[in-house]
Amino acid sequence: MFIGAEPHTEWLRDRIALDDGGYVLTGQDAARAATDDRPDDARRSPALLETSVPGVFAAGDVRSGSVQRVAAAVGDGAIAVRLVHQFLGGRSQVVRLAQTYVSAA
Repeated sequence: MFIGAEPHTEWLRDRIALDDGGYVLTGQDAARAATDDRPDDARRSPALLETSVPGVFAAGDVRSGSVQRVAAAVGDGAIAVRLVHQFLGGRSQVVRLAQTYVSAA
């Protein structure tokens, strides 16, 4: 998705941590912005492209700190796929907790 210079993430504001410009926070930035009402198993440090919601990843221009270039977005997407596989591998309990958290938010 090409979003240009302005992210269209208003619909995420109540569920995923965003920076002041509306870009999605990931990795350590997301960890710093996360609230303490997450399930205990979800309080681990998020992966590089993981948002403040465990198991939800962001890639490309919408990500805070992105260089907003197509090659970088493609690279982010490839990394995100790998991180999703890693997250899902043997983590069915964590996935259920993440789904519960997102549903309750």
